[in-house]
Amino acid sequence: MNIIVFGATGSVGRHLVSQACARGHKVTAFARQAAAVTQTHPNLKIVQGDVLDAGAVADAVKGHNAVLCALGAGRKGTVRAAGTANIIRAMRHHRIKRFICQTTLGAGDSAVHLNFFWKYIMFGLFLRPAFADHALQEEYIMASDLDWTIIRPAAFTDGPKTGMYQHGFAASQSSLTLKISRADVAAFMLTQLTDDTYMRKTPGLSY
Repeated sequence: MNIIVFGATGSVGRHLVSQACARGHKVTAFARQAAAVTQTHPNLKIVQGDVLDAGAVADAVKGHNAVLCALGAGRKGTVRAAGTANIIRAMRHHRIKRFICQTTLGAGDSAVHLNFFWKYIMFGLFLRPAFADHALQEEYIMASDLDWTIIRPAAFTDGPKTGMYQHGFAASQSSLTLKISRADVAAFMLTQLTDDTYMRKTPGLSY
């Protein structure tokens, strides 16, 4: 499959690029600085551009089968929503439907899974701008006519890809560690390219 990754140099995006190439996908890594993409692979193409530049996004998206988004905070926590809005417009223009986006556990109706620390200290205080950015990002996606899946991972770790995680859990699930490795997040996102189970849904992801 021919895919493009936004946020390709971020902590999850780097895993997306490497794992997608390893799975045999043709991958375009979109990055503000091309030199920041350190991977090399015959299936990898690097496009330099700013996700806040609608024209650059539209040019980059053209010709792909699916779009994956793992945009980081940056710019005072406003790049996710604004960048995603540009991606959505570009996908509509080029009639690309499949959109897989990483946000965060705690967004929307998944707030029920957060403990006091994450709900009131981290997202309520220290990460408030980033959390609001994710919330607006999700609004834009859900209002679109794309075939979207929003992945809501718990707190990131630098652990290995294990494949041993919980996903799409019910509100009553009480055994969550509220942690997940970036490698496992990337693997789960890539699985959605060939699995419609979570089409237009918002699965949580946690050990």
